[in-house]
Amino acid sequence: MIELTINNKKQLVKADESTPLLWVLRDHLNLNGSKFGCGRGLCGACTVHVNNKPIRSCITLASQVVGKQVTTIEGVSNSGNHPVQRAWKSLNVSQCGYCQSGQIMSAIALLNSNSSPSSEEINTAMSGNLCRCGTYNRIKKAIYSASKELNVRNFDNSFNKN
Repeated sequence: MIELTINNKKQLVKADESTPLLWVLRDHLNLNGSKFGCGRGLCGACTVHVNNKPIRSCITLASQVVGKQVTTIEGVSNSGNHPVQRAWKSLNVSQCGYCQSGQIMSAIALLNSNSSPSSEEINTAMSGNLCRCGTYNRIKKAIYSASKELNVRNFDNSFNKN
């Protein structure tokens, strides 16, 4: 048995410690938002956060995340109300949608570390996520949109504290 913390909830999983995290999430915990793409950590479809950092769950062993906080796309927001998710919806980013949970998780990680990224910083942060439908321009626009919302929110919060 492996004890993992997934989306702020302790989970006991009957799986071998060498099982990739992606398969623990999908097969054992029925968290199917993270997708299997390449199985080599190259496409980004399986991106989740471990201690708020994006990782590729297809090449991360379950044993490597014991004692750490894992957040999947399902744990971002119960209502799909995170600013990045709202921007994705309002700009109709998804086409087929297969890569989008990984794209969203990478975008959230970027904005958590840099709330006003430049075009080059977005390109760099998102370069490990592939989209076969080519929605890269809409993805970038959505990241800019979410960035603006987050910065307004941060300004409002700091203004209200004074």
